[in-house]
Amino acid sequence: MTDWPALADLVDGDLRPAETGMALNQRYAGTRPAAVLAVAGAADVARAVAWARSAAVPLTVRGGGHSYAGYGSSSGLVLDLGGLAGVRFDRATGLVSVGGGTSMQALYTALRPHGVTFPLGNSDTVGIGGLTLGGGVTTISRAHGLTCDALVSTEVVLADGTTVTASAREHPDLFWACRGGGGGNFGVNTSFTFRTRAAPDGSTCLVLWSWPHAVEVLATMQEIMRTAPDGFSARIGIARSGAEEGVVSVVGHHLGPATELRELLAPAFAVARPDRADVADRSFWDAATYLHHSSVGGAFAVRTRCTPDAIDDAGLATLVRAVEQWPGSGNPDGAGAALFAWGGAINRVPVADTAFPHRAARFLLSLDTSWAAADPEAVVRANLEWLHALYAAAGEFAPDGAYVNFTDPDLEDWRRAYYGPNAERLAAVKRRYDPDRFFTFPQAV
Repeated sequence: MTDWPALADLVDGDLRPAETGMALNQRYAGTRPAAVLAVAGAADVARAVAWARSAAVPLTVRGGGHSYAGYGSSSGLVLDLGGLAGVRFDRATGLVSVGGGTSMQALYTALRPHGVTFPLGNSDTVGIGGLTLGGGVTTISRAHGLTCDALVSTEVVLADGTTVTASAREHPDLFWACRGGGGGNFGVNTSFTFRTRAAPDGSTCLVLWSWPHAVEVLATMQEIMRTAPDGFSARIGIARSGAEEGVVSVVGHHLGPATELRELLAPAFAVARPDRADVADRSFWDAATYLHHSSVGGAFAVRTRCTPDAIDDAGLATLVRAVEQWPGSGNPDGAGAALFAWGGAINRVPVADTAFPHRAARFLLSLDTSWAAADPEAVVRANLEWLHALYAAAGEFAPDGAYVNFTDPDLEDWRRAYYGPNAERLAAVKRRYDPDRFFTFPQAV
């Protein structure tokens, strides 16, 4: 029998009984942990890891709780890092130290008075740990790189309960792995230190077209992104909800004035008159608020592929036809496909310099579907079958890997897809720092 009182006596944080519904993705809402420890500080993490190891209790780390595959919860002990949420900026060095459980909302709030930033996520509740450890592709990444490219050091509680600092000088192999090797693999990251830069003002766009222009707009936007300056980043999407006709969208962030952004978008505007075209100058902070992602929630599934080239018209037509044939569900988020423009500073880092392997990718293709709790099992099954068929078809024109931060529990060859040529080196780091695989989950290195 597990001695939970012994753990409660060891820590300063709150040890709570089992909870359900912890996962962001309600596809995994039924997972019930044995207990949840809301840590009060980094010392609690070390004590809990040592206790769980000695008691043979499986341990899961929950940062922001945004794992698409529900890996922030399990049937064992869940470490809730929400209490590790401090942000400390050093104006003399330009470095910011961030607690391992800090959310994007807290980070934006803390950095704004100092006028500095680094590549951050676009959802208020995303945690800094998962974002960084998986690489972290954001709206300013084409200009300023990944979140993990700004990382200077990180404090890590290892599987034996000891704490180390990983940086370019200390434990450089672990530091390498923490920049794109995925969360939950090598230890518990209790804090991160990043380089910052002045927060740049710019402009944003939200442009919508009607469905008949989908292929032409997608093709034109890909061409725009081929020659666009690094300061412009865009999400180019097609989507449907309910029984409505599909919509084509471009959501973008440009580190330059709206006049330049309109010029960049002009070829797409020439394809067809948009139904909506919101192009405006915004401060960096207003742009971050405008671009924040929101969702009605519920259950969903996402699959991704990377591609080093633009998708040709035949491939785009395949995506459009698939969205037209989406079986439908009760979730207003619906389903769709999106091309996230990569390139720029992302691609200028050699593939072996960090664990993040997709340095040659021009686009991330994201395919998604969603359903409601009240939907019958047949609807859920139809949605997943639709998604898997589309994922398979997309292999013809987007054959490369997958993005670990859009975790895909249905991915078969996930080591190759997530980590490519860096997979073996990551496995070696795992053997060194966690030889008994104490930190484990279905897609653990």
